[in-house]
Amino acid sequence: MSRSLRGRLTLSLGGAVLLAALLAGIASAWLAFAEAREFQDDLLKQVAALAETVPRSGASGSVAAVALADGESRIRVHRLPGHDSPSWYPSAGLAAGFHTIDAQGTRLRVFVRRDAGVQATIVAQPTATRDEIALDSALRTLVPLLVLLPVMGYLVVRIVRRELEPVDRLARRIDDRPGDALEPLSDEGVPREIVPFVRAIDRLLGRVRDLVGQQRRFVADAAHELRSPLAALSVQAGNLEQAGSLEEMRARTAPLRAGIERTRKLAGQLLDLARTQAGVPAATTVDPGRLARELLAELVAVAQAREVELGLDEVEPPVLRADAGTLRLVLRNALENAIRHAPAGSEVTLRLRRDGDEAVVEVVDSGPGIPADERERVFAPFHRLGGADGSGSGLGLAIAREAAARLGGHVSLHDRADGPGLVFRYRQPIGKVDRPPPGARAQV
Repeated sequence: MSRSLRGRLTLSLGGAVLLAALLAGIASAWLAFAEAREFQDDLLKQVAALAETVPRSGASGSVAAVALADGESRIRVHRLPGHDSPSWYPSAGLAAGFHTIDAQGTRLRVFVRRDAGVQATIVAQPTATRDEIALDSALRTLVPLLVLLPVMGYLVVRIVRRELEPVDRLARRIDDRPGDALEPLSDEGVPREIVPFVRAIDRLLGRVRDLVGQQRRFVADAAHELRSPLAALSVQAGNLEQAGSLEEMRARTAPLRAGIERTRKLAGQLLDLARTQAGVPAATTVDPGRLARELLAELVAVAQAREVELGLDEVEPPVLRADAGTLRLVLRNALENAIRHAPAGSEVTLRLRRDGDEAVVEVVDSGPGIPADERERVFAPFHRLGGADGSGSGLGLAIAREAAARLGGHVSLHDRADGPGLVFRYRQPIGKVDRPPPGARAQV
């Protein structure tokens, strides 16, 4: 279940207010207790000083004690010697200063004042009086806070709702937009903290707008590319109907079959490109060497028909984390493109090597190559070089680049260093898998 930001803010702020009120009450009680204790100690000192000004006489100690006693505060004054020692007073006596003792279940705060001789003035008061004063002071502080808690809770809810209202308005504004409206959102009236989110949505809309544009161009180009071979097939079918003999019909069947094969291949490439753009590859452990040998075995008949020799060169071949089907698309389209443009009697070599933390796959041919200023444009769907034969659809390199991007790799084209020709290079980071032992160059 999704968590409500408004609810979390309300609970958090309400809890913070309640905690602050409790901490304020605790602090007030502690400060009030400290103040009451200080007040009590000062009072006991003053009473002791006043008691010493009362003259002693016989049993006058008790008279002085009674005279200074306060029934509400319950202060007791004793002067020793000359007065009966109270039952709670230790027989060993108490040192001058303040003491807290237990007198038959009643805690007393005692102040002892001694003069130069052996005479002492003892002033005692129960601590319950001090605690009562402290509690009253704390309650006077805490009760207003407790009374205001409902009001503060209501204010928290109202403030949170008001501050999050721009988010609700933004959501309603997005919901009211038509499905084909991919224009950037306006951040006017949007809180500063939400602006990065709005701009992220704008960037996403921009990417969606680009993808929609690409898809529209792709559909238009695909329709255009399919129109020509389908029109040719229609003409060839009409020519077949006009054949006057069986031999003429067979002669006209060959171009019809070739046209059907080109159309079938074009449709397959269109499906491959659409599947690559829409699918999410599932990464598994792939041995590029084994995959390369399978591809070369599949294409050996095509290469022999064009009198092209296929070779495999493995130098410390790595093991990749990739989707085998997507990686096959990359290599197959590169190989088919190289075989198509390689001259008769030449060689197309598939190289596998490791370069640091990357796996490198290269397809090297001896064809006419591609001018440097055309090497980016040839990756666009349906792009053909001037002077190229019409057997290709212009989709092979586009499929290879799209599949490579899905795998997290990169494709590029380079001049061949040791002569005429082109090098198709695919790079991909190597996952944390074991590498097989290096193999030797193989001929297919």
